[in-house]
Amino acid sequence: MAEVYYVGVDVGTASVRAALVTRTGLLKSTAEEPISIWEPQSDHYVQSSTEIWDTVCTVVKRVTHSVERSQVRGIGFDATCSLVVLDQSFQPVPVDQDGDGQRNVVMWMDHRAEEQAARITNTDHGVLSRVGGVMSPEMQPPKLLWLKENLRESCWNKAAHFFDLPDFLSWKATGSLTRSLCTLVCKWTYCPPEGWDSSFWTSIGLEDLLENNFSRIGSVTCPPGSPLGHGLTQEAAADLGLEQGTAVGASLIDAHAGGLGVIGADVTGFQLPCEDQPISSRMAMICGTSTCHMAISEQPLFVPGVWGPCLSAMVPDMWLNEGGQSATGRLIEHMVKGHVAYTQLQEQARQRCPITGKNIYSYLNSHLSLMANSPSAVDLLGSSLHVWPDFHGNRSPLADPTLKGMVIGLPLSQTLDDLAFLYLATVQALALGTLHILESMKEAGHDIRTLFLCGGLSKNSLFVQIHANATGLPVVLPDQQEAVLIGAAVLGACASKDYSTIQEAMGKMAKVGKVVHPDRELQSFYDRKYKVFLRLFAHQREYQTLMDQR
Repeated sequence: MAEVYYVGVDVGTASVRAALVTRTGLLKSTAEEPISIWEPQSDHYVQSSTEIWDTVCTVVKRVTHSVERSQVRGIGFDATCSLVVLDQSFQPVPVDQDGDGQRNVVMWMDHRAEEQAARITNTDHGVLSRVGGVMSPEMQPPKLLWLKENLRESCWNKAAHFFDLPDFLSWKATGSLTRSLCTLVCKWTYCPPEGWDSSFWTSIGLEDLLENNFSRIGSVTCPPGSPLGHGLTQEAAADLGLEQGTAVGASLIDAHAGGLGVIGADVTGFQLPCEDQPISSRMAMICGTSTCHMAISEQPLFVPGVWGPCLSAMVPDMWLNEGGQSATGRLIEHMVKGHVAYTQLQEQARQRCPITGKNIYSYLNSHLSLMANSPSAVDLLGSSLHVWPDFHGNRSPLADPTLKGMVIGLPLSQTLDDLAFLYLATVQALALGTLHILESMKEAGHDIRTLFLCGGLSKNSLFVQIHANATGLPVVLPDQQEAVLIGAAVLGACASKDYSTIQEAMGKMAKVGKVVHPDRELQSFYDRKYKVFLRLFAHQREYQTLMDQR
């Protein structure tokens, strides 16, 4: 009998990736292509849904060219939680003052709507209890309000369909306007089984969205992985190089797909504290440009500054809490590439491996080990340099987009060693930020015993080890590095009916690769460094108060 496959498609911040995945979760082939990001003005980040779909088609054709179309049983999409705007004819509508019609996507990291988000928070509406009490500018209501208030003629009055990017992809593939509960519950304030709260939209000045049973933002919903429409339309099948009618699963936000790709793995025999415990004892961390911290529970838990609880937003019939850091990989890159010694770092890495060039972060990790004389002493090099990592605001657990970054302990010198110290202190700050989120979740009733990491930063050994050391929890890495793509493929597998539930599919397709344990001898060091970490935040608040005095 011929092997069957599923295609997982991941639209990340700067690229589109696809994978051909077997029924047991093995990657047969992968492909990746970049997509454009435009920054027409400060804090405005936009993309093109036309370019994104064209790139999706390119990578899917590349990963499936070696198999028969009939062997591909299903396809699943995940993407960043960006906002796509289309008109009545499903054509792109511009989302910035420059009026470029193809630039119709307000990206997740676009913070143009900070003032609108603050106003929404000040309404103190009941729906805010499910987003940690604070509306983030990275969610969709403030972005929609900004478009109405700033681009009424050129955008708002022409817009007939507002999609979360994952739902745009599934619509493009199937023609179905059904929205995934993942996107609507997590980013739009939808709350099953009641649905949309009309009073919320009216209270913030977006009462026009109530028209035609909320048709502009979605009137029909389903859990992730549910089969959509009649599968691929004839047009989409031709675009993707697949058979018409191939099953398409309701989509996920990219971080949530990463959660599916790791959190359900069978840990039998690995002697982990989550073994023989419910899945609620695990947290999935999807670490890339930003980081999302995903924890699920059987009962709803309200965590201040953490999004949720969201029913069926990742695992059907389970409640999801989602914490996060707005800049992680992006922050590390900012700190390293912005340092005067970055050119020297590139040259040293190139000399170490003249043919391909050694990865600069691998080189920095090795350099720190040499500076410390042993890998176990690397953490201690961060004793006198401290970073508050919210250069792009705090998503969780403080939910304050106005917070800024801080660095304490910089010398006058700017050597390669100084760059390595700053890189180390930044990674430690991000790990302590994760601890801050874990502590908030614990206070609300979560019992997290093991971290499951995936995403680009999970390939950085220092980042992983420091997260284990700082939190005191073991870290599980997936057998297949592209866990987000595995999670997307799980959606296609469920839609095809080859697996009866998401839980069954992720149990069979997600696998443990490596376990990283914390160094217990560093517990006292991180206890002290965490106290400094929290003091930095307190000081920033104090400085703001002093400067606000008249």
